[in-house]
Amino acid sequence: MEKKVDYCPMWESLGMDIEAHQQLMNALPSMFQEAILDQPNRPQGMDYFDLAMMEIHGARIQEILNHKEAGGKVIGTFCLYVPEEVVLAAGGIMVGLCGGAEVGIAEAEVLLPRNLCPLIKSSLGFKLSKMCPYFQSADLVVGETTCDGKKKMYEILQDIAPMYVMELPQTKSPPAKELWFEEVKRFKVEVEKLTGNQIDEKSLGETIKFTNQRRKILQRLNETRKANPAPISGRDALLVSMIAFFDDYNRFSEKASALCEELETRVARREGVADPSTPRLMISGTPMAAPNWKLPHLIETSGGVVVCEEACTGQRLFRELVDESNSSVEAQLRAISQRSLKHDCACFTPNDDRIENVVKLAKEYNVNGVVYGVLQNCQTYSVEFYRVEQALKRINVPTYKAEYDYGIGDVGQLKTRIEAFIEMISR
Repeated sequence: MEKKVDYCPMWESLGMDIEAHQQLMNALPSMFQEAILDQPNRPQGMDYFDLAMMEIHGARIQEILNHKEAGGKVIGTFCLYVPEEVVLAAGGIMVGLCGGAEVGIAEAEVLLPRNLCPLIKSSLGFKLSKMCPYFQSADLVVGETTCDGKKKMYEILQDIAPMYVMELPQTKSPPAKELWFEEVKRFKVEVEKLTGNQIDEKSLGETIKFTNQRRKILQRLNETRKANPAPISGRDALLVSMIAFFDDYNRFSEKASALCEELETRVARREGVADPSTPRLMISGTPMAAPNWKLPHLIETSGGVVVCEEACTGQRLFRELVDESNSSVEAQLRAISQRSLKHDCACFTPNDDRIENVVKLAKEYNVNGVVYGVLQNCQTYSVEFYRVEQALKRINVPTYKAEYDYGIGDVGQLKTRIEAFIEMISR
């Protein structure tokens, strides 16, 4: 039997609260077992992603610290709008920061209103409680102005972490696109200053191709989910996306490619994780940061199967590619900025792109219904539900709006309503 690694000295070196963090680590295996590991008929290729999740605060952090000891820098982010190509081109590592659990919310509520989005409170809470090794490892934390709550939270976070904020426009007009292009250029300068490495057209061109390749692999994986029966559950597909925010790029791409081959074989053999008559659901709405797999878990234990996620932890992560044909840094940065503005976050107005994409995905994945998940007090996504619901109604796809938080107190009520929704669409 392989000897269990003691990571406590590593966590202590990062200044973490060891006792509180150990409580989190003790709770994670049982949560993961119930929500993920207990699923029947899982693809064998998921073994790697299971291990990656269980080692998310262990082996991966050790790799990051080895990178730092060799002179490398680590940049932590909350959002897709931060251009990973720029970080990689300067020899840095970019990781998603913790923000998908109740951890540290009590500490955050001392400084933030209680009736604020739990993702925002969790993001600050993980840093305040010293329980996120990614926060503790980051040489720079990069925020973005996707909502008012996050913007004001960053003003607090900057007192306890090295912060840099990118100003994301709220429209996609020509002047707004130029503003974002300038933000991407300023970010390049900031990253060069942090790393001490100059970004040129060769390094940036290589990382554009590199990140595009990972997106193509995720596109390939999600293409298999259009089949009926679905070859992979929504929970497992979401887990793969979550790991993409943390893992080594080369290793992730290798393991995800192997999983794609297995899923394509399953499709050819008409093997799936659910009976072909199982209602097919799409999840839309707010992002599901690790370890928040509450909605897909409830849906798939209530008689449905999730075949698509219209979210930042779903289609937006890989849907668009960066144009690889440019040969100057200026043109490459413009291509990067253009790609990221194709993300249709609810912060934009008007947001016709998102409405069109929701309808397109519902058709492509042949869904019977959409569960629109909204974290409590997330105003942008909650208000935008009206337009999404109306658009889906026009193509006869029913919707259910599920408001939830990171706790377990709402699970019973949510499950009852999701079961009723699935029963309704089954009829």
